[in-house]
Amino acid sequence: MTTDQLPNHIVYSKNVIEFITVAAETCLFLERVSELERDDFVRKSIKFLPLLYLKASLIDIPSSVYDEGAERFVTEADYQFVREQLEVILGTDDGYLEVYHPDMALSDTPIVAFISESLADVYQELKDFAANYQLGEVDTMNDSLVVCLEAFAEHWGQKLLNALRALHSIRYNESFGLEDEIDPLSVDNKKLDRNSFLSFQQEEEDDLGSLMV
Repeated sequence: MTTDQLPNHIVYSKNVIEFITVAAETCLFLERVSELERDDFVRKSIKFLPLLYLKASLIDIPSSVYDEGAERFVTEADYQFVREQLEVILGTDDGYLEVYHPDMALSDTPIVAFISESLADVYQELKDFAANYQLGEVDTMNDSLVVCLEAFAEHWGQKLLNALRALHSIRYNESFGLEDEIDPLSVDNKKLDRNSFLSFQQEEEDDLGSLMV
């Protein structure tokens, strides 16, 4: 199927296809964190996360079709698997001071948050979204988009930004090992279109490699 043959529906729009493509590749990236060195993970994260935020922010939330929302696929074991990989690779750099926590105004002491938990929360929302999308049923895809974007506005967008702030601090600390720099626009320069979604399951590993080299 080509882009011209796709139905005229928001779930097949350019912005949504680009978002689901980046979301799927982000999930794969987070599932394979243990294969990376810490510095490599940090470098790649500060390129992936801004792109993910941008793609989500470009989409207007559509109306729901069903009342019950979208199906959840990520289990507690899945969540913990991702969180623990992140915790191990980041070590003592995992924790950061949370300045946007809703309880901050009521607290006399700093509130500590963790990059591993923030990104695991992001992963959970993205993985559920991608899994629903892969079912290929338009109404289900639509409602999974609604759920994901509403959660983006409510919590995971802020958690992504908080984790990015902490990762930025790690990356640009004078103790961080400086090696050959990667073009910060290299991720967004990759062609993302409707056709890329149609085959992202088969090509996600190759796509991830091309994005992150």
